[in-house]
Amino acid sequence: MSPAREELAFPVDLLRPDLRGFAGYSSARTSTPTGTTDRIWLNANESGVANPADASGASRRYPDPQPAELVEAFADLWATTPDRVVVGRGSDEAIELLVRSLCRPGGDGVVVTSPTFGMYAVSARLHGVPVVDVPQVDDGLRWHVDIAAVARAAREHGARVVFLASPGNPTGSVVPLRDVARLAEELADQAVVVVDEAYGEFAAQRSAVTLLEEHPTLVVLRTLSKAHALAGARVGIALAHPDLTAVLRRVQAPYPLPEPVTALALRALAPEARQATGEHVGDVLRLRDEVGRWLRDLDEVRTVYASEANFFLVRCDDPDALLHTLEAAGIVVRDMRHLPGLDDALRITIGTGPEMTALRSALAHPTTPTPTPTPTEETPA
Repeated sequence: MSPAREELAFPVDLLRPDLRGFAGYSSARTSTPTGTTDRIWLNANESGVANPADASGASRRYPDPQPAELVEAFADLWATTPDRVVVGRGSDEAIELLVRSLCRPGGDGVVVTSPTFGMYAVSARLHGVPVVDVPQVDDGLRWHVDIAAVARAAREHGARVVFLASPGNPTGSVVPLRDVARLAEELADQAVVVVDEAYGEFAAQRSAVTLLEEHPTLVVLRTLSKAHALAGARVGIALAHPDLTAVLRRVQAPYPLPEPVTALALRALAPEARQATGEHVGDVLRLRDEVGRWLRDLDEVRTVYASEANFFLVRCDDPDALLHTLEAAGIVVRDMRHLPGLDDALRITIGTGPEMTALRSALAHPTTPTPTPTPTEETPA
């Protein structure tokens, strides 16, 4: 039997200097001794009786900040150890925790690659952290992250965090794992590379979780919001080096997951539910291929980008007319024209079979917007 490989260290210099010894808030749950389930708990000012709406009383006490059973379930799902897992209020909280823990307000910085998920820049700006954008390359079929340009920008601007969405939102493109590993290696002494895999279940490429042991400055984000169909529950995780997860837990606000949400997430990670999720993903992939084919045949659609997510990014000759047609049919898609380089683009989610049939029918029979009458003496304004 070969000896266990020594754990690579996380470089403590990447943490905010003022947070390296920060202990965080000691809540009633974190300070409660273990093995006290049969004792009288009078340490958290909780109600002694259950609310009538909560017959079991499961919610009358504050929840575990990092529910052990849920943390272990995620660790099992990703074939890692519980000390590499941080659970929180969706991926959004993990993004915020990373910026807060690694970047000094008014200094350091984060790198993003537009077009991409807007919360990376929002979190940075809310913390007074500069945002450096390295636009992706559009080859007409898919989008590519320029890894060399990202590395240069991170060096030049002293960035502490680099965000890579893979598959990207709204691009649908993945960042090859060799590029992720290369970037993490190149910036290992300066920045944490975060791979957001919110749509990872729909991609053919394996997860960047497989790179964590070799790259201590790599972080992977996952969520139950997409493939697992629990967007309303707001459950996300960060998978990272144990030294970094310990810091993220210390700076996290107390009690991130309500007890009912934890119970729901555990049911979603049970074998039967995971099997159903896998079957659902297979259905989405089949529909995605079918929808992509007929979208590309539409005269008013100029480009349908290759996608490894559960949506398509499309460029249109007249986005307003297409939006009007869909609105008239009661169908809502995402207008992406607010993002740089996407002044003619919409994002269309792959829904159910009947929903995709309705979408196709609406696009096959476009409607013409009714012009707004020009005010006259006979037509009051």
